[in-house]
Amino acid sequence: MSETTATVPRWHVAGDWFDTCRCNVPCPCTFAQPPTFGACDGVLAWHVNAGSYGDVPLDGLNVLMLASFVGNVWGEHSDAYAAVFLDERADEAQRTALQMIFGGQAGGWPSQLVGTLGPEVRGMDFAPVEIEVDEDLGSWRAVIPGRVEAGAVALGGPTTPEGARVQSVNMPGSETGPGQVVTWGRATVDRADAFGFQWSREGQSSKHIPFDWSGPDS
Repeated sequence: MSETTATVPRWHVAGDWFDTCRCNVPCPCTFAQPPTFGACDGVLAWHVNAGSYGDVPLDGLNVLMLASFVGNVWGEHSDAYAAVFLDERADEAQRTALQMIFGGQAGGWPSQLVGTLGPEVRGMDFAPVEIEVDEDLGSWRAVIPGRVEAGAVALGGPTTPEGARVQSVNMPGSETGPGQVVTWGRATVDRADAFGFQWSREGQSSKHIPFDWSGPDS
């Protein structure tokens, strides 16, 4: 990517993010603690409800990542690696914009997250990334046919009011940055078979967090 921070236009993206991972419910990473089993891997999915990169519209586009690491992602950790899938519906300008924003080169929160995680990127592809999030946050899902499938339902229990969501605020390890509300879920499906990532499980942690980012940094 030849574009530099000095030439990055003003940009803004807002939408839905969720993950499914190996940890027990609730995932300790969002509490800035080591993962349940000492290492974690999972699916991370972003849907841009509204956004632009300069004059390039990004509304409706999707990004999905497979990631793995050992230790506390917000502290001492190692063996961090990832693979990224960008929405194949994006045109050339949109593809560049998505790579700049979600790769961290355009500043803003993604730059901080990439700098913290420091993953080795083991693959990148343009693919038919499908993401659905219920308006009432009752469930969420992401699919790349034949390669990735992740889905979850909102967490509930014997004392959860009907239709209410189990949520947390002011989390010390929110993956989409400060000030967002975490809605907890349990994975109904969590499968990956791409770029050396391979797992199939269900019943583990999932969470939805909105994102609202802008850049470049002042």
